[in-house]
Amino acid sequence: MKYTKTKLDGVIVIEPTVFGDHRGWFMETYSYSKFKEAGIDLNFVQDNHSFSAAKGTLRGLHYQLNPKAQSKLVRCTRGSIFDVAVDIRNGSPTYGQWFGIELSAENKKQLLVPKGFAHAFMTLTNDVEVQYKVDELYSPENDRGIIWNDPSINIQWPIDITPILSEKDEKAPLLKDADNNFFYGV
Repeated sequence: MKYTKTKLDGVIVIEPTVFGDHRGWFMETYSYSKFKEAGIDLNFVQDNHSFSAAKGTLRGLHYQLNPKAQSKLVRCTRGSIFDVAVDIRNGSPTYGQWFGIELSAENKKQLLVPKGFAHAFMTLTNDVEVQYKVDELYSPENDRGIIWNDPSINIQWPIDITPILSEKDEKAPLLKDADNNFFYGV
């Protein structure tokens, strides 16, 4: 596996080694020992799988507050998405900055989004499936969000359309008004 650090400390692009032949291909998407050797020591406790029918569906920006914060290992297994992590750690030198990357069934890349970051994705194709591992169980009372088009973050979404949103995501607050108990270096 190839691990590439991004401009946001802790957000890592992971490219599995793919072995292919006339039958198809095989890849290892997660190995605790290989991740630990790369300095990623997470104990994933839940796998999630979502389906989005239409291009332009946007899910996020989501996160859970401490003590139920989640790290996520995200991959797209059907279609293509623009995956985004936003640093929301108070005091961080990159607070409010974002990193985005295309994840697709074709490129097989994954994105590690650690605790202290909000996460979102926009579908770039129809019929998209996204799978991700988390290191903390879902906690409705700690579930929070930030509006997808917050001008202080200024995410450059690759599709210039009004996205398809959930009611929850339509009503999410700006970063400056969002509940946030993350602190850089803690």
